Amino acid sequence: MPENNLYFIAVIPSGELRNKVNELKQDIATRFYSARALKAMPHITLKAPFKWPLTAHNMLLKWFADLKLPGPSFTVKLQGFGAFNNRKNPVIFIKPAYSISLVLLQREIVNSFGALEPAVVQPTDKNFTPHMTIAYRDLTPANFEKAWEEYSYKEFEEQFEVTAVHLLQHNGAQWNIIASNTLANL
Repeated sequence: MPENNLYFIAVIPSGELRNKVNELKQDIATRFYSARALKAMPHITLKAPFKWPLTAHNMLLKWFADLKLPGPSFTVKLQGFGAFNNRKNPVIFIKPAYSISLVLLQREIVNSFGALEPAVVQPTDKNFTPHMTIAYRDLTPANFEKAWEEYSYKEFEEQFEVTAVHLLQHNGAQWNIIASNTLANL
């Protein structure tokens, strides 16, 4: 039995937009043989995945429930596609337009989490690059080139309202929302 659980914190779009993003993930899986992104619901990560001791699960839930999030709710606009052309594991994602509200929300979560457990704050948490992944890990460099040739020019414009952040836990097969925290309505 594992000694740690795996978690991350994210904003998640509405069901209709999730379906549209999942259609893109399915297209990549079918045509470019990269299905790994289908295992997680569409989201923008605010706190990168981290391991947390099983014995401290309730402490993490309490911290998350007590987290005072800046408000009010805000809109995230998604515009086109971007990529991280990593040699081994390239990534294709939907690009959010710059949002100071999203940046401040992420910073507040990471700072609070850093006060709780500084060792679990990662470089990616400090260098926030918001994105909604549609292909990664099992996307080969050759298939990335083919997919990116098309997706770099493809249009995508949607938006969603951020009213809450979600704590997700991996159960060994998939990610599940285990807690939600609503933004303050000022």
